[in-house]
Amino acid sequence: MNILALDLGSKTGWAVRMSSGEVVSGVEEFKVARGSSVGVRFIAFRHWFTAVLGTFRIEYVAYEQAHLRGGAATDLLVGFTTRVQEICEEMGQIPFLAVHSATLKLFSTGSGRAEKDAMMAAAKAKYPGIEPQDDNEADALLLLEYVRAQLEDPLVITVAKKKRGKK
Repeated sequence: MNILALDLGSKTGWAVRMSSGEVVSGVEEFKVARGSSVGVRFIAFRHWFTAVLGTFRIEYVAYEQAHLRGGAATDLLVGFTTRVQEICEEMGQIPFLAVHSATLKLFSTGSGRAEKDAMMAAAKAKYPGIEPQDDNEADALLLLEYVRAQLEDPLVITVAKKKRGKK
């Protein structure tokens, strides 16, 4: 199964795991030129995301759940999230999953409050052949690992939640 993991934002980290096991990743930046409408970002994201889905023949998408604190960053994240959901439906009902950042941090480092440097270190440890450009790409790589584990053995994730006291 070809899986795409996204850390959405103006600098979107992405990682793809092909069914062959090959992993490719990077960062795509969605800037708004001075004097341009902020809506241009959404158009650029739609074109990029649609191209990635087609190029890699993506069968499953996961993204880090947006934290809604208000302002421009929230508008951007909500816009990108809704486009992910919409385009996945348009392109043949590709399943998608939102993963809370604390869940990803706990899975990746053992702490739901891990800092960016700990997440970078975890990404480098899990993918020694890849040097993440920044924390966005590192988060996407770790999200890819989370989804792979979830799909291969959902019990692993369930046990981790129970250890935290959740049912």
